[in-house]
Amino acid sequence: MTEKEFIPYNQALSLKELGFDETCFAKYYQQDGNTPFMQIGESEIEEAESAGDDVTFECESPLYQQAFRWFREKHGLSGLIEIGTQEFSYQVFNDKGNRQLGNEPLKYNGIYEEAELECLKKLILIVKK
Repeated sequence: MTEKEFIPYNQALSLKELGFDETCFAKYYQQDGNTPFMQIGESEIEEAESAGDDVTFECESPLYQQAFRWFREKHGLSGLIEIGTQEFSYQVFNDKGNRQLGNEPLKYNGIYEEAELECLKKLILIVKK
């Protein structure tokens, strides 16, 4: 499992603020006030803490699929990544099938992961409102 399977730190922190509290394979930590980092599993964190390093838990780091499932189950919102001719787009729907975006989906040239991240950001924005 690689880090690209997990949502980025800023979105993970936003999910925590929205009430996301599920257990995840990875977590974001901060050590000695530096930039937060992701740790998959616990062994290195336990070693750092036992060595006396100042390591603090920041938030869970869900997989993209776990985050999208949480939005579906807790907020009735689903993200859809669409594949077009050499482009990807996303749309957000509520649990009644109504689109939550404008008439035209946003386009991301050839980068599925960029559309997926933008969809996640839009879900966060909708729930924050």
